[in-house]
Amino acid sequence: MIDPDTRADWVADAEADIVEEAEEMPLSLRLSIADTLTLGNATCGFMAVYFTTTGILIPHLTGSQETGMARHSAATAVILMLLAAIFDLFDGLVARKLRSSPMGAELDNLSDLISFGLAPAYFVLVYGMVADDAHQKVSAVAAIVVLLAVVLRLARFSCVTMKDGMFQGMPSPFGALTVVSIVLLELPFIPTLLAIIGTAWLMVSRVEYPKPRGILAVAMLSWIVGAMGLLAAWAFDAPGGQLLLQTGCALQVVLGAVIPLFATARRVNTFRDNRRVNREARAAQLP
Repeated sequence: MIDPDTRADWVADAEADIVEEAEEMPLSLRLSIADTLTLGNATCGFMAVYFTTTGILIPHLTGSQETGMARHSAATAVILMLLAAIFDLFDGLVARKLRSSPMGAELDNLSDLISFGLAPAYFVLVYGMVADDAHQKVSAVAAIVVLLAVVLRLARFSCVTMKDGMFQGMPSPFGALTVVSIVLLELPFIPTLLAIIGTAWLMVSRVEYPKPRGILAVAMLSWIVGAMGLLAAWAFDAPGGQLLLQTGCALQVVLGAVIPLFATARRVNTFRDNRRVNREARAAQLP
């Protein structure tokens, strides 16, 4: 029989030990609000893979002809990737305004790998299995290229220091949405394959992209919300939904192609201006 007073002392000591351990918990093991948003990003990426599997791949393998289900699942998977992009946008904003734990950068890279590497690569792989004119093995290679491009892009981001406000290479969320848009355009297989590989190359290129801050962040958020609306209209077979989706996907692909051209032109102009300034400085130093 345990004495009640002794038991009370023992419980109090145990509770004090637990509180003390919690207070001594390393900061690196505590999640911040930004980290929670980052985990939401990872969850959306995983669920995108789930809907791609259960709603598109499995019905195709079992011979189901429910095209409506495939459309709903494809739209849901892409909407989840878009939602992951929103989480990715806001976790950076929250981390700058409040704080992020020392795990924040690692969590962000791992979550981005799931949502913008694995999920779109898997989407490409399933496209190669279900599309009539696609080649499964070639599509698998394209999917691997997309996945590896995101892996290299994220690894380089962790190692290379860029000037403030700029990314080197197409950001992985933008690249993932471009890859998915290319698939949803339903172009012939060869142009689709080349466009996907081109997008993967842009992600590992040295082309500079501006970070989504201020007005650019608002524009990106508006674009993502609008894309969700287009996908919902297409999923529920709204009048003109197919045309609206095709238009939105085409705009995404055009943006993916035009931004590098502007960035390259800007670098060329900057290089020419620097050469001209150096030439004028040397000429001024001559007797």
